[in-house]
Amino acid sequence: MAKKNDIVVEIKDIFGKLTIEDLQIKGKAVFIRADFNVPLDDNLVITDDRRIRSSLPTINYAIDEGAKVILASHLGRPKGKIDPKYSLAPVAKRLQRLLNKEVMFAPDCIGSQVENMVAKMKEGDVLLLENLRFHPEEEKNEEGFSRSLSKLADFFVNDAFGAAHRAHASTAGITKFIPSAAGFLLKSVIEYLKGVVDNPVRPFVAILGGAKVSGKIGVLENLANKVDKVIVGGGMAYTFIKAMGYEIGDSLVEPDMLDLAKKIMEKLRNNNVKFYLPVDSVIGQSLESSSDTKIVTNQEIPKGWKAFDIGPASVKLFNEALQDAKTIIWNGPMGVFEVDAYSRGTYAIANSVGDAYAMTIVGGGDTDYAIHRAGVSDSISFISTGGGASLQLLEGKDLPGISALTDKKA
Repeated sequence: MAKKNDIVVEIKDIFGKLTIEDLQIKGKAVFIRADFNVPLDDNLVITDDRRIRSSLPTINYAIDEGAKVILASHLGRPKGKIDPKYSLAPVAKRLQRLLNKEVMFAPDCIGSQVENMVAKMKEGDVLLLENLRFHPEEEKNEEGFSRSLSKLADFFVNDAFGAAHRAHASTAGITKFIPSAAGFLLKSVIEYLKGVVDNPVRPFVAILGGAKVSGKIGVLENLANKVDKVIVGGGMAYTFIKAMGYEIGDSLVEPDMLDLAKKIMEKLRNNNVKFYLPVDSVIGQSLESSSDTKIVTNQEIPKGWKAFDIGPASVKLFNEALQDAKTIIWNGPMGVFEVDAYSRGTYAIANSVGDAYAMTIVGGGDTDYAIHRAGVSDSISFISTGGGASLQLLEGKDLPGISALTDKKA
């Protein structure tokens, strides 16, 4: 991709925390917090293992260095109670296949039984702990629970970018008790997202989509001083269109965001940032497959109809805006792409981003999924599956799971 190597050179020194490569881990127990929050079908079979695969470089490094590898993660929202449908047992099986070696599975994540399993581990062994969120103390970042986790290991390595925006026991609390470092995945995401936003090769274009303006306010305000162009699609676009005085039928709108939408547009205009909204939409009366669809300009969305995707004229407009881009960040789909009738806009933009002669970064679970369904993931410079964490980073906020790690200087 264009300028990719140049950008890596510019951003490679921004990470001021210890990384796993800084640790002397041979013969030591290393607690790696991964993000194995993968989708499962009704038979508890993993339907997408990309989050597991993304942690393999860190896990394999620890194995090759002769560490005793203890893996931990959450899965779903069991709300602090043991629930078999959220067990990490299927992850242990998939990991065993991907690593091509035995992966032991612990029935819990703390306690004497787990400690005994760790004590018997040899160099290069791998142990996966049961779901951290089976304990309510995990999400409460309870100190005693954090201490119990830390007793299992000599070092802590956070490689769960998707959970780095949470101050939980396994992302922040544990760092109070043992030296803590970043894994390869966590480090690379920070370097790409933060590095590119701070030092972009221009023109720099941000594409924002998804349902609501309220979820992207911080991103828009932070990027207003940094980007050259902003493209807005998805449901959030219609709050901006409504704020401009246009009729949007029954399309999604956040009435309490209208004034703020006007202020954001004014701020972008004052900063000479080019701002693009859809000019036409694919509309329907419902998301049912039998529902009729129409393509109309955004001034002609009738009552009783809702916009569910950007239209072909919008696709053309957005594509033209991307033609000269050298850095592109995309977060949020252009419509309800899970429904075939409303998928064309998102997939068209996915192909445009994939074809761009630019550094391209995609953040957020939905956008990541859309990129893969469009078949262009191999053409994207960097894909992050951590939706909430990506947004916080794009807002310019510190992430608790990163700021808690040990500083290199220390």
